[in-house]
Amino acid sequence: MQQFNEFAGVYTLLLTPFNKDLTIDYKAYEEYVSWQASFGPQHLFSVCGSSEMTLLTLPERLKCVSLAVKNSQGVPVFATANLQREEQAQIDEIKALEQLGVTGLVFVTKGMCDTPDEQYDYLTSLASHTDLPVILYEFPGMQPHLMHADVYGRLAATGKFKGIKDTTCFLTEIKKKIAVQGESDVLQANIPFLYDAYEAGARGVVATPTTCGADLFVKMWDAWCKEDKETAKAYYEQIILLDNAIDSGFNASAKYVCRLRGVNMNVYTRTGASLSPARCRSIEAYVGWAKSNGVF
Repeated sequence: MQQFNEFAGVYTLLLTPFNKDLTIDYKAYEEYVSWQASFGPQHLFSVCGSSEMTLLTLPERLKCVSLAVKNSQGVPVFATANLQREEQAQIDEIKALEQLGVTGLVFVTKGMCDTPDEQYDYLTSLASHTDLPVILYEFPGMQPHLMHADVYGRLAATGKFKGIKDTTCFLTEIKKKIAVQGESDVLQANIPFLYDAYEAGARGVVATPTTCGADLFVKMWDAWCKEDKETAKAYYEQIILLDNAIDSGFNASAKYVCRLRGVNMNVYTRTGASLSPARCRSIEAYVGWAKSNGVF
């Protein structure tokens, strides 16, 4: 049985359900958070890219986090904390999230990856304003977003930064971060290399299909921890199929999977992502197959 620290494992991303007028459907959100927590992930990640976080106002983000904590069934909740434009506003955002009872904070790399020393100084300065653990996030919405492995190693060595959501999508780059992770955890976002990343030493996952298939990721992680690689690989193969099923039209596609799985959620998005009748039929066929074959 492999033993991992408290920041390893499955981070389940949370979608934001909207009404037709694109206001947030908070009732559906609460139901959805409870549903996600019921699968037993190690963490919930509220206010993330899959949440359409850059299109949410600060009050909306804070309310979503508050409801995530309330409905988490004891699962630790992390939330992005540095989305405001000015640094003082980011500090205020950190303090507001602390008051809501989150377990930890997520800092996006903020499009500063072409200035490694400045990025290191910015992140360590921001982290000095909280006693909560911090996970880093290579958020593609703020480019350049891919952190140099040596910068990550320096940040991990401080003991303040407990992990990173790696979005490099290249196994060679993933391995560079794993080589310097120390006591921190490289958390994989790329599904095709998920199994390979675990083999290389990654210690968890933070990926878009967790929004609608967290149970598969939890089962894969549990098998991996038990060193049952055959079972872990079988779940990985099921995850690959889910990833392909939702790839086009994300995150409307993930919302539709949730709806077909029993969550009362509309598929409206603020990003403009939508589903054609053909895409809906394709997703219906996939979910039908998954249910018939015991995947869901």
